[in-house]
This record gives sequence, structure tokens and C-alpha cells, in this order.
Amino acid sequence: MIYDLVERNRSYRRFHESQRITHQELTELVGLARITPSAANLQNVRYYLINEKSDCDAIFPHLKWASYLRYWEGPVSGERPSAYIIILVPAHTTKFHHIDTGIAAQTIMLGAVDRGLGGCMLASVDKPAVQHTFNLPIDMDVALVLAIGYPAETVIIDSIEDPDDVEYWRDDEGCHHVPKRRLEELILNY
Repeated sequence: MIYDLVERNRSYRRFHESQRITHQELTELVGLARITPSAANLQNVRYYLINEKSDCDAIFPHLKWASYLRYWEGPVSGERPSAYIIILVPAHTTKFHHIDTGIAAQTIMLGAVDRGLGGCMLASVDKPAVQHTFNLPIDMDVALVLAIGYPAETVIIDSIEDPDDVEYWRDDEGCHHVPKRRLEELILNY
């Protein structure tokens, strides 16, 4: 059921790094994004797949993880993603490329969850460094980096109690809690 798939699709930030993901698996995930809608059917989004350990190590320093967890610098060695998908868009494109990027990213993540994987969409990225490290085309901009792996943490959805407090947090057992607004707050004519 789609609700269960969406509910399991959390932003995971700790993984079983030793469980590797193949290039073919990443290709199949991008295959899902390939058939999604695209504004004016331009299909401008491009992908760069990373699954080799050396490449995973090369991209990691250029990513920022969990800004609300100020004390946490990101996953430690052994808990890092075993694959990444860099999503790129033309440097000069329509204003809709952000929408296409979002549709593609969410579709890839839902496909990952359906396969027992998990991930995190990272927009806080040193984009010039990633561009340089992987010799990406200069006429393309890094839009997002999807970190993908086998989740090694529990993510719990909580209801927001204080409407001004949307920060996620970790409890003493290391479970990651994500507060979500209630439907009554989201739907204006509930």
C-alpha cells in the first residue's frame, strides 16, 4: 500500500556501510525516475551514480548532515551510505527543474524503500567541490545528492506539540524522532 511505503520513506542518516549497492540497482532506481512526469516533457534531469567505496569516500566530506543535530557531524565510518545518486540539472533551464528534481528524487527514494533500502536527500552540499571531484559537466548544476544504503537506525514520526518546534532529535537509544504537523493544521478547510 502506498501509505506504508511513504511512511517507511524517512530521511535515514546511518547505514550498514558494509552492505554494498550495485551500479545496476542504482540504474534501476533511476529507471523509475525516468518514467515520471516532467514539466513540458523536457526531461532535463541527469544523474551521476556512485557506488564504489573510493567514490563514496570522495563525496562524503562535501556533504552536510542533519543541521538540527548541531552536535553531530554526520555518520561515522561504518555507518555511511554505500551509494549516492547526484541529481543534476542544466545550468540554464526552466524554472520547473526544481519540481522535476523533487519528483525524481522522491520516486527514487520510494523505489529504494521498496527494495529494503533507505536514504536521505541532501541539498546542503559543497556543489562546486562535488562538481570538481567527479568532473561533472560544467553546463550542469548539482541540484541534490541522494545518499542511499541499508538503514541502521530507527526513525519515528511524532506529532508536533509546539507549532514552532519542528526540529528533529535523537533519544537516548539513538532513535531519530521527526515531528510532523497534524492534518488539521495542514488542510485549511479541514
